[in-house]
Amino acid sequence: MTNIVLETQESFYQYIERVATGSQTIADYLREDKIGEAIQLIVQFSEGMDWLTKVVELMESHKYTIDINFSHINPFLKEINDGIERQDYVIVADMFEYEIQPFFEEAKKKRFRMIEEDPH
Repeated sequence: MTNIVLETQESFYQYIERVATGSQTIADYLREDKIGEAIQLIVQFSEGMDWLTKVVELMESHKYTIDINFSHINPFLKEINDGIERQDYVIVADMFEYEIQPFFEEAKKKRFRMIEEDPH
């Protein structure tokens, strides 16, 4: 395995850890009426989701897979966007605390593994 693949996987794991913690921070900021700070973190979260998805795709092209399905949080992301548009920060905080954060707590346990070659 090349160093860049290993380094990318390690960065992925570290980022997953930060997202789990950051999700709670976003919820706390929203509940403390620190809306500007929370929105900045939500923008970073959104950019991070793009990066995580790209890493999974890249790893698959190098014959690695991981048991994390980011599409499972898409409905929550839609609710977050709707909540922000309505300025309903309670629902946004709840989504980050009760849906996004547990998803990433579970994702922290996952690791990339080689895709088995089909012998047929």
